[in-house]
Amino acid sequence: MEAAGKIRVVEQYVEAFANSDMNIIREIFADNARVEDPVGSPVHAGHEAVCAFYEGALAAGATLELTGKPCCAGNAVAFSFRVKMPNMTIDIIDVFEFDERGKINSMKAYWGPESIS
Repeated sequence: MEAAGKIRVVEQYVEAFANSDMNIIREIFADNARVEDPVGSPVHAGHEAVCAFYEGALAAGATLELTGKPCCAGNAVAFSFRVKMPNMTIDIIDVFEFDERGKINSMKAYWGPESIS
């Protein structure tokens, strides 16, 4: 997958949160996807578990704002962004790894207590 395709997936991810659109989430994640958010917490494994995780995030009213340019290398893209929720803001770096079909098969979110304001 070329860099432009990876960046487009990041844009779709942000769009999913802007529009509370689970269809986008279902489309961009692979059937065997794994989400670790934040790194060190229990992994959400499989499409159903990943979608359940994002349904909760969207229901909480979270929106995303990119805070830097996505960086692509190999089969991955890393990007920084800010999650805004009604009473909280979190600065996060996500890393997506893609499968051969261009679907996200791994998402890791890097943030901790110091990232919350």
